[in-house]
Amino acid sequence: MGTVVASATRLYFVDTLRASVIALVILHHLAVIYAANIPFYYVEPPKDLLAYVLFIVFELLNQAWFMGLLFLLSGYFVQSSFDRKGLKSFSKDRLIRLVIPFLVFTFVLGPLSYFIGVPHIDPSLLARRGITLPLTWKAYFASTAPGPLWFVALLLIFDFSYAAWRVTSRKTAERRSSGYPPHTYRVVIAFILLLAAVTYLVRIIVPMGQYVLFFPTLSYLPQYASFFLIGITAYRGDWLRKVSCSLAKRAFAVAVVATLVVIPFTLLLAPTTFLGRGSWQSAVYALYDSTFAVGMSLALIVLFRRFFDFSGRLWRFLSQQSYAVYVIHPPIIIAITAIVLQGVSLQPLLKFAVAAMISVPACFGGAYLVRRIPLVDKVL
Repeated sequence: MGTVVASATRLYFVDTLRASVIALVILHHLAVIYAANIPFYYVEPPKDLLAYVLFIVFELLNQAWFMGLLFLLSGYFVQSSFDRKGLKSFSKDRLIRLVIPFLVFTFVLGPLSYFIGVPHIDPSLLARRGITLPLTWKAYFASTAPGPLWFVALLLIFDFSYAAWRVTSRKTAERRSSGYPPHTYRVVIAFILLLAAVTYLVRIIVPMGQYVLFFPTLSYLPQYASFFLIGITAYRGDWLRKVSCSLAKRAFAVAVVATLVVIPFTLLLAPTTFLGRGSWQSAVYALYDSTFAVGMSLALIVLFRRFFDFSGRLWRFLSQQSYAVYVIHPPIIIAITAIVLQGVSLQPLLKFAVAAMISVPACFGGAYLVRRIPLVDKVL
């Protein structure tokens, strides 16, 4: 791994945490492929009921927290970036690093994923989606969508909202201090309850699984927005260094217990009613979502701070490629699952494991090669 350097001012554990979550995004989309429970560029329905249930549980657990944590980490750096660059350079940087990947994926990588994957999907599944083969160029227009790049679109809105607030309020750079409220159990519990209540209300209108424009998970908007704001506040109070181990352990323990209770209840007794529309099951699941998101985020921040706060050659490499991996991973995993592994006869969970062992290195390696193209590293 090379020389290990302990962190002084840079939070190396944040880099490693973000790279790890990006790797989990790859695994999440592989689970979507092998569960075939939602539309994707390629799906391969499992014939094993147990595998199907485990894939669904894996997706639900991921969805509860991992994108929220990415927004928190993004919010953590937005003030320092604005302070260093000023409005003009900050805006230019955000447009380059967010809008260009959004457009490239929408009009190039997304359609590429579609054209790679769709011809290999079971024709009966395509018929339900109104897709006929062979594909023509008319299908290109139907395939232009941001896909996972909804994240950068929403992040762009958050970043420019912050910039607008700084400009209109004439807010000068706030010095980092310890004067912000500490992470007490009361504060954490109050936040969870408030987040759960707002999430429940939002899901009356936008239940889980319903697209709004090209956003697939706006039912989690309260989490995304609040975690982004927490990231901003965490930077000011240096919270990522200060959050206590005992708080993180207890929050994680509660999250685990809640999972053992709520997930079986959801799958067995409320397989659709937990999605929203004002049901009491939706209220229970919103409370679970919020509890799990906070517990996992606190636990992982403390875990990575304790064991991964260093810069080694491998982790530095993974961190450098992580954003590019997020942008380019769909066509890579579609090619691996639809072309390389489709004809391989394996039990679904084992096939998922094989796909994961191939896909994660391939995506990070592919990102490295893409970033070596002149000027691409300025964007990714």
